[in-house]
Amino acid sequence: MTDTAVEEPNRHLAEALRAQRKALGWSLDRAAAETGVSKAMLGQIERGESSPTVATLWKIAGGFRSSLSSFLEPPPAAGTDTLLRRADALRTRPAGEGMLVAPLFPFEPRTGFEIFELTLLPGYERQSEPHEAGVSEYVLVVRGAMEVLVDGRWTPLAEGEAIRFAADRAHGYRNPGAVPAVFHNVIHYPRAVAG
Repeated sequence: MTDTAVEEPNRHLAEALRAQRKALGWSLDRAAAETGVSKAMLGQIERGESSPTVATLWKIAGGFRSSLSSFLEPPPAAGTDTLLRRADALRTRPAGEGMLVAPLFPFEPRTGFEIFELTLLPGYERQSEPHEAGVSEYVLVVRGAMEVLVDGRWTPLAEGEAIRFAADRAHGYRNPGAVPAVFHNVIHYPRAVAG
């Protein structure tokens, strides 16, 4: 992977964060208060000096009442009815975490959802804070096996199994196995969110 390929997601993230903050008229202090991410970290992200974890990106998206994908890549061009995506070309590993992320279909207001391909490396566990009220998630395992934390209980899912749950409560994903687990994650927003 070239330096340009590594820098491109950070550049988009920096520009998207700065643009959304300015559109709301928020200072870095206000953004920090809304997201729970420190002013120093937000400043580093805006300057392209930091690659945040997925957990930090979720905090930022939640605080801005925005979609996660809006911070990962630009939205599709308006009027684009057909969009061909390849997970291999999109897959990244934010901040060296044990999860690979490919934003297959970024959020669009007309659909109200975004779709990711997520890969959990062996032994990886991620617990997510609640999203905005009314947000729901759909998880479909396409390879391997994993567990999803819903209502305080880990539910095992094998290849080809799926679960839908209210994501406005604490939830999580883990791979207790010895091989990667790959799943599709559809996140549906009940009302318009920012980009």
